[in-house]
Amino acid sequence: MTAPRTLRLALTTAATLAAAALATPAALADAPPRAREHTATQRAMDAAVKDGVPGVAAQADKNHTTWKATAGVGNLKTKKSRSAEDRFRVGSITKTFTSTVVLQLEAERVLSLDDTVDKWLPGVVHGNGHDGRHITLRQLLNHTSGIYDYTTDDTFARTYLLKDGFFEHRFDELSPRDLVKIATSHAPDFAPGTSWNYSNTNYVLAGMVIEKATGHAYGDEIRQRIIQPLGLNATLVPGTYPKVPKPSSRAYGKLAETTTGPTYDVTELNPALASAAGEMISDPGDLNRFYSALLRGKVLPRKQLAEMKSTVEVAAIPNARYGLGLIERKLSCGVVVWGHGGGIHGSTSEAVTTVDGRHSLVFNFNGDWSGKPNAVIEAEYCPNPK
Repeated sequence: MTAPRTLRLALTTAATLAAAALATPAALADAPPRAREHTATQRAMDAAVKDGVPGVAAQADKNHTTWKATAGVGNLKTKKSRSAEDRFRVGSITKTFTSTVVLQLEAERVLSLDDTVDKWLPGVVHGNGHDGRHITLRQLLNHTSGIYDYTTDDTFARTYLLKDGFFEHRFDELSPRDLVKIATSHAPDFAPGTSWNYSNTNYVLAGMVIEKATGHAYGDEIRQRIIQPLGLNATLVPGTYPKVPKPSSRAYGKLAETTTGPTYDVTELNPALASAAGEMISDPGDLNRFYSALLRGKVLPRKQLAEMKSTVEVAAIPNARYGLGLIERKLSCGVVVWGHGGGIHGSTSEAVTTVDGRHSLVFNFNGDWSGKPNAVIEAEYCPNPK
């Protein structure tokens, strides 16, 4: 979005702390083989903290072994360390869950990806060139609809993303329909199906379609269809609840157009302003379990998983393509990972796994203005670059 990276609702993702988590390079050399295998990842996490991220929490699962680690702090006042089991706001990682429910409904023949938005939400996407009669559900899920992203609206940004507005309005309530109205007050980015642009409005609409098709809120469907069957006990769709349940760290942002200046605690807010595009909370272990199960075909039938992995070109992300709520990335060493990133006030997260679901990584920065998430992913999957 045009607001600072710190505040993106878009791309910009059960043991005590392991000794390796805060170890020095010398200590890492003496660490058990499992920890040594992730030495490059730990160093990349430490580099993120050096770059200004308050703290990092991570978990990697590879061939039935688990590595948990942290760097930095979870509370700038008390200097308490982060926990590898921290819950955090996952931002746009929510999109994979939302898309999964839509695809399950397609498998059940409740709806079709080729249905128009207007079929399910008559008259909702209308005005200033927007026309839901010519936009399909598939185009919502792969961001080829052309619908304007409500989070880039100047008034929305000033009200909810910058300091003065945020502290006055962070508990405001806007309905999904209100968010769509903000989007349709602008012209579309392009005609449906002719280009690609990341728009959170697409997934707000997808959540509305889920509710219309099932009679239940999108969050209830995610709980019933994904969270409960997979035993994702740390994962929730919080609605308007403003806090992050324990265990958790504080979340920090600059609430400014620059990455300098004061740092603010932005932990508490109304996450429903992100709706089905980015409101969820989870932890590293749950997200690894979800993405691994998804790519292994345990959540969607084969046909729908293939649809989800059918990608379009994404110029904004190097070496990446976008499917239906799922990003395909080719790393520098040739490894291909699938997943999604997520950013929301005070939180930057990444969740990725290999196509067989055997090697998964999730990590969270509890700050939103610095650090290089891609460097952590590269370190985990390409630890010995040529």
